[in-house]
Amino acid sequence: MIRYFPESALGQLEFDKIRDLLTEKCKSAYAREKASSLRIHTRLDLIQVELQRTSEFKGLLEQGQYFPNEDGLNISREIKLLGLSGAVLSGDQFLQVRKLAEALRQIFHWFDRERRLAYGGLASVINDTYYEKAISQSIDEILEENGQVRDKASPELAQIRLSLYRKRNELRKVFDRVVSRLSKAGFVAETEEAFLNGRRVVALFAEHKRQVKGILHGESDSRKTSFMEPEETIGLNNDIFSLENDERKEVNRILRELTGKLSIYAPLLAVYLEIVGEFDFIQGKARLAVDVQGIHPNLREGSHIHLIQAYHPLLLLYHKKTLKPTIPVNLKLDEKNRILLVSGPNAGGKTVTMKTVGLLQCMVQAGLLIPVHPHSVMGIFKQIMIHMGDTQSLEFELSTYSSHLINMKYFMEQSNGRTLFFIDELGSGSDPNLGGAFAEVILQELIKKHAYGIVTTHYLNLKVMANKTPGIMNGAMAFDEKTLQPLYQLVIGKPGSSYTFSIAERIGLHPDLIDRARGLVDEEHFRLDKLLNRTEQDLQKLELRDKELQKLLKENEKLKLEMEKTLHDEKHRQQVLILREQNKLSAERLTYLKEMERKLKQIIFDWRKAENKQEVIQQMQALLFNQQEKPQSVKVKKRFDAKYTEVEGNIGIGNSVKMKKSHQIGIVREIRGKKAVVQVGMIPITIDLTDLVLIRDKVNPETSA
Repeated sequence: MIRYFPESALGQLEFDKIRDLLTEKCKSAYAREKASSLRIHTRLDLIQVELQRTSEFKGLLEQGQYFPNEDGLNISREIKLLGLSGAVLSGDQFLQVRKLAEALRQIFHWFDRERRLAYGGLASVINDTYYEKAISQSIDEILEENGQVRDKASPELAQIRLSLYRKRNELRKVFDRVVSRLSKAGFVAETEEAFLNGRRVVALFAEHKRQVKGILHGESDSRKTSFMEPEETIGLNNDIFSLENDERKEVNRILRELTGKLSIYAPLLAVYLEIVGEFDFIQGKARLAVDVQGIHPNLREGSHIHLIQAYHPLLLLYHKKTLKPTIPVNLKLDEKNRILLVSGPNAGGKTVTMKTVGLLQCMVQAGLLIPVHPHSVMGIFKQIMIHMGDTQSLEFELSTYSSHLINMKYFMEQSNGRTLFFIDELGSGSDPNLGGAFAEVILQELIKKHAYGIVTTHYLNLKVMANKTPGIMNGAMAFDEKTLQPLYQLVIGKPGSSYTFSIAERIGLHPDLIDRARGLVDEEHFRLDKLLNRTEQDLQKLELRDKELQKLLKENEKLKLEMEKTLHDEKHRQQVLILREQNKLSAERLTYLKEMERKLKQIIFDWRKAENKQEVIQQMQALLFNQQEKPQSVKVKKRFDAKYTEVEGNIGIGNSVKMKKSHQIGIVREIRGKKAVVQVGMIPITIDLTDLVLIRDKVNPETSA
């Protein structure tokens, strides 16, 4: 556990408010108790596990994934009773135990092989235990879903309840006859059944109670109605009362036996309850992380702080409600620069910056995700010390400065290389010159002790000291001199001005008063503060120009990427067009080859059936000849167009025709179904009629081709 000074240190850093927020996120008694007493650890391995679990559950929440965590199972009392000799749990209590066992069954079922690998941190919660199905089975054998003991829980109970069923039916029949008889006689005040002292009674008018034999069990408040147990039902009521007593005894015996049987699982059930509570606690931390935009930072052993875009979580939540921006903090404390001295005007954010660092360090060591950039690196400290503002002690009647020195004495005596300290307004409360001198000594001692920390101050001598002392660095809170508004931005590497005279001028204080004040200030002191003032404003201008330059560079980079994308898209488009043309040629070639294959198959078929083999050979030669002359088809088409014209009509024997693909001209000599024998020169060719076109000679229309 971490050590902290004083006792109110965590409260001053507002860690108690983080605890309260976390407690609100938890539902079970176990988780709420753990959250309200949230511990700050110093073991790196333990912190890593806590952060990993929270980060994994946060991922589940953000992805909207289901996790089977049962809420509100506060049955620690029942589990303790289960382990006590002679104790008996009721049916309802056993249902709560079964609910706990079922919750663990669902959790174990959720963690299949893939999820155990993907969510190793969460899976480690159940690594050292197991699911025992005998617990639920034993309860289900005895109890109904409503908590009542089953009839078949024992042969004796089954027999008792059967007898009860029969006796109650018999009582109902007898009672109905009695009520019917008394109603006809006009004695019955109410026909609805009633029970007194566990026995069935009839409501009679009071004036007739002596006319009915039986036992009087009571009267109404007005005494106008008497409740009578008829004589005919007394024996049956006695039998039922006896059987009900036997039933209670048998049920109690069965529950006692079940309690004894499950008592051996009391320690395991205690572990189950802790597991369910632990998952509820992790879920609470994950929900808090979602609210504050927390992430898992990089951790390392030893003293180290490197915060990038770090936010104060409480301030972030507050500004989220008011829709205001929150300014992040960027700083680094390492072996080279262990102490940061922050200066600047009042209300400029010095204390908030200091609290941000302290609170985030406490949160991360408590296993909570923090609102920082993922590249942030956090070390592990074993001691936190804090001194903030006016700490005057009324108990010991000490002045502010006396109390301040007592705290500083503790700091100097107890600090070491694993100490993180925060001092607000070091040296305040005393004469500036003397207080400043003591402040220098205190810083020197803390440097010797290798402690890490943040100090705020207005003392000029401390700013000068930080500039020349190894291990200490200056930092300033940015301030807009024109608007007199703090910018709440920490600038590392230079001291800040208090802007005392600038603020006085801006608010309209008379120039004579300002000049008189300046005259009372040491000239060198005034010059240095003015120099700091001017330097800070110049730096702000440079930062503004740098931002503008970075913006232009980003725009140029964006334009460059857009241009590269356009060029890439155009190149891709050209490649697509080329591929399309290639695919088109390939498709035409494939069609041609298929047609050739079909024709060759037809020639083979004709060869087998033909008597004149020479004719088939000629067809084959013509086909091959056509294949060789195919590249010349364009020239052939031109020659055809010059001499012939295509005409509509049916193709018959003796007609001049053109072959569509080869553009060859011939005369139809024979028609065989859907095929025709066309004589081309001296060679007859068999071809489909669909592949022929009827033609006519342009010069001599009446002349055949």
